[in-house]
Amino acid sequence: MTSTLDRPVKAPTFQGVGARRRAKDVIATILVSLAVVIALIPLVWVLFTVIAKGLPALTSPTWFTNSLSGLTASADGGGIYHALIGTLLQGIVCAVFSIPLGIFVAIYLVEYADRKSKLGKLTTFMVDILSGVPSIVAALFIYALWIATFGFPKSAFAVSLALVLLMVPVVIRSTEEMLRIVPMDLREASYALGVPKWKTISKIVLPTALPGIITGVMLALARVLGETAPLLILVGYAPFINFDLFNGEMGTLPSVMVAEMNNPTDAGTNRIWGAALTLILLIAILNIVAKLIGHFSQVRSK
Repeated sequence: MTSTLDRPVKAPTFQGVGARRRAKDVIATILVSLAVVIALIPLVWVLFTVIAKGLPALTSPTWFTNSLSGLTASADGGGIYHALIGTLLQGIVCAVFSIPLGIFVAIYLVEYADRKSKLGKLTTFMVDILSGVPSIVAALFIYALWIATFGFPKSAFAVSLALVLLMVPVVIRSTEEMLRIVPMDLREASYALGVPKWKTISKIVLPTALPGIITGVMLALARVLGETAPLLILVGYAPFINFDLFNGEMGTLPSVMVAEMNNPTDAGTNRIWGAALTLILLIAILNIVAKLIGHFSQVRSK
């Protein structure tokens, strides 16, 4: 008589389990792909619409060389030169203040502030608050401080200050994330060789994270270039060229679109879509430049 211990044990079959896993994997792949397609549909639609309606304006020989000064509402011709210059000037001033400030704050939060640091916690909290501040609130704050309190006139420089409040938290967050993914082994190896902390940050940490930092900075700059509320509150629209950031009205690409909204003619519609396409092209060029800078500046191991 054989005992139950002497009976052969059948090996478990995993065919059913494997089939269920493959089915779940296929379903998950289909759902993720469907989500990507649904997300791309409005993006491609918007891009196609802007290109189709804005391309006739860009094909004009005077679009990038002339301003709208002296033109009537229904007159064809003119260009976007004044608004393009105004957008670039305000963006450059905003970047000059925002990029160093954002990068230095991110370095402090990652490299110097520990978990028990009260200043670090307060800085993180304030950055979170600033990240959700609407552009019109930032514009009203600059208006109350720069114009109402200090007595300075409305100007493009005040717009740049409002854009700084919107750009700095984005730069801080993106730079902070890029610094955190730098391997700690690089820092420890540098410290073991007797390299000071500030030199480790400047020579090892920052060059390693530089491609991601540049990408984050360009995304932050692209966000603020399209803001409209600070333009409406802090400076008026001018259809002519103005290089003075501290006096007078100044035209920008978003303000052209706002100004031409009151122009029901075909010329006004063409200028709206042309300014929108020009803004998209400007942001695309900035991102391409950022990608090239990040590619050629990244650290390569031999």
